[in-house]
Amino acid sequence: MENFIVSARKYRPVTFESVVGQLHITNTLKNAIKNNQLAQAFLFCGPRGVGKTTCARILAKTINCLDLTPTAEACGTCASCISFQNGNSFNFHELDAASNNSVDDIRNLIDQVRIPPQAGKYKVYIIDEVHMLSQSAFNAFLKTLEEPPSYAIFILATTEKHKILPTILSRCQIFDFNRIKVEDMANHLAKIATREEIAYDQDGLHLIAQKADGGLRDALSMFDQIVSFSNRQVNYQAVIDNLNILDYDYYFKVTEFLMAQNTPAALLLFDEILNNGFDGNNFITGLASHFRNILVCKDAATVQLLEVSENIKQKYLEQAKLASASFLISALNIANQCDLNYKISKNQRLQVELTLIKISHISQAVSLSQNPHVQQIAEQLKKKPENLASPQANIPLTAPKQDVLEKVAPTVQTSEKAINQVVSQTETPAAEININPKTLIPKLGTTLIPNLKNPTAIKTKEQLEDTIDYLTGDAKDDFTAAQFIEAWGNFSFKAKADGKMSLAALMMNYTPKLKAGYQIELEVENKLQANELINERIDVLNYLRKQLNNFSITLEPIINEKQEERKLYTSRDKYQHLVEKNPKLEDFRRIFNLDIDF
Repeated sequence: MENFIVSARKYRPVTFESVVGQLHITNTLKNAIKNNQLAQAFLFCGPRGVGKTTCARILAKTINCLDLTPTAEACGTCASCISFQNGNSFNFHELDAASNNSVDDIRNLIDQVRIPPQAGKYKVYIIDEVHMLSQSAFNAFLKTLEEPPSYAIFILATTEKHKILPTILSRCQIFDFNRIKVEDMANHLAKIATREEIAYDQDGLHLIAQKADGGLRDALSMFDQIVSFSNRQVNYQAVIDNLNILDYDYYFKVTEFLMAQNTPAALLLFDEILNNGFDGNNFITGLASHFRNILVCKDAATVQLLEVSENIKQKYLEQAKLASASFLISALNIANQCDLNYKISKNQRLQVELTLIKISHISQAVSLSQNPHVQQIAEQLKKKPENLASPQANIPLTAPKQDVLEKVAPTVQTSEKAINQVVSQTETPAAEININPKTLIPKLGTTLIPNLKNPTAIKTKEQLEDTIDYLTGDAKDDFTAAQFIEAWGNFSFKAKADGKMSLAALMMNYTPKLKAGYQIELEVENKLQANELINERIDVLNYLRKQLNNFSITLEPIINEKQEERKLYTSRDKYQHLVEKNPKLEDFRRIFNLDIDF
């Protein structure tokens, strides 16, 4: 029986013209041969299976050809070409640096370089996987590479250019090979299938090309595998069955379910995929790529970025008409987050299922955000809050205050959510309620809960009633400074008894100033103290307004950034303060050569 030769070897290019997808390389080399401007050393670098070693062999064969064609291609019929094709040419030497990477191997190569060619013009040395050479081997090779004999040409090939010494790179002409495009690869596979009389369809070849990820050798290996698997029938179904690839139809179906908010169907389809032996991470990465492809099809200018067959492209274009860009962008973001968290998750299936549930509710979230009533409240929440302490801050509510209390009291939500709940549950239509949600939120972001940092301080119904009085009261009795100081001191003792030591210390150690318009200013030292007062401001104002029967009182902390006397906290600060008062102290330390332990 005749020995079988794999397609990667059988259909290996023998001329520059037959190289797939590397026109920028082959044209440059042919022009250099035509103009007799060959460099002494070349470095071919790029991914695996893109033609680096193949181009090196074609170049070695072409420059020694005795009868070049007008297009600078080897004739294939002269004595040099025939000896090269038979593998017995003395002008061609190939070294595998992965297994011959020592200094002795390079020295043997240098000894061979000294011998001129017996027939032909050039001796070509191809060193494959050159990045595997040791440091000392690279150094031994430097001098020969920089000043080789006129008849010697070196071609180095590597997949990892960054591992090669800069001194080697500077002595070579560098050619970067590209990943081969899916379309070029599929066309090349179609030519081979036609020559071998193998039945095929374009969708199957495109899928092989995509799976190969830019490497033609990988594509040819998969092609041979599928030919054996399917009895010389390379079709779409045979490819997905043999290469363990998820069918496009799965992704089109699950996207259709997600856009229709049919969460149960999407979860059942995912369960079917798992039962077929596919990995959840494989599914979620494929789904993210599917969303990306649909997004690409939304614009005619970017459709060319879609590397699929024509039949599949039409399906993508049809689904792109049904999906909105906002849905696709949000879905891409959620799927990408799932991909990042998948490997570190202990319940990986739940990660994917949660992702599907989130994506299926995107349309609902988008439609809710487009509701005019929600947009109106959102716009109002963006506005600057009014000064709640002024008597002009009217808060007209169609619903009675008792109803408001009954709805707000059991909640432990923030002010904005509580307000939205009251507005949505009241019997009065939203259009008839004259309400500014921001006016119910105290200045500087405080809430109806007295202190969010203290979860045990949730207000009772009676305390909430006092808060509503603080918001809606209109009494404005005058009071003296003595009455104000007495009320201030009483609340500080009350705060201490309640365990609010920071607030009590703040009110006892700093003197408040009563300004015009019943405005109280408390001068503090830093932002932390100001925040402490802001967090407790509602309770302070409730007490003062009730005791003094004046609901126009306001309270603001003032940070004094230019204090004349700075607090002395560290030992160094205390010593510097003493030196400023008595400079002779520093002279005393210097005369007796004393060290200070700060």
